Amino acid sequence: MKLKQINLLSSTLLVIVLAACSTSTQVTTDSSSESSNEVQSNQPAEATVVELTQTGCQFLEVEAKNYQYQSKNAEDCIKINSETLSSRKLEFKTLELKPGKYIFRVTNSNVPYPLGFYLRGEGIRKVSLPKVSGGGLTQGTTKDYEITLTTGKYVFSCPLNPTPDYPIIVQ
Repeated sequence: MKLKQINLLSSTLLVIVLAACSTSTQVTTDSSSESSNEVQSNQPAEATVVELTQTGCQFLEVEAKNYQYQSKNAEDCIKINSETLSSRKLEFKTLELKPGKYIFRVTNSNVPYPLGFYLRGEGIRKVSLPKVSGGGLTQGTTKDYEITLTTGKYVFSCPLNPTPDYPIIVQ
């Protein structure tokens, strides 16, 4: 009779242990406080989406307004920027972000030639900060550019359009 009770107790304990092992959370103890137990999910943090729209020679979300420049090629933008950039630059909106995972969702809105996206560190930090780039944004298409940003100053642009360098501060 005692052997049956021990087997039943052992089986019950085994089921409890297996059930505990199959959960998707993990309990960790924070050694900086006496009785702090945290439950942390094993799921990766979701990326924050930043939507950007390219029109002729500019990104709309960071400029004061849509200037509705009409460009047929990169040379048109070089000329437009040489004539207008000094005054436009004074009104750029700096993107202020926190460190973390981001998806920059870039749309080519009515630019008749393929565009791209290039995000990199500003100045000398260009070599040490993360960067992302890509092309192939044909008229009316949207592409995602995924990156994990760390603290620092960045700029983004489209070398194919070409646009100015727009500022991002991550802190």
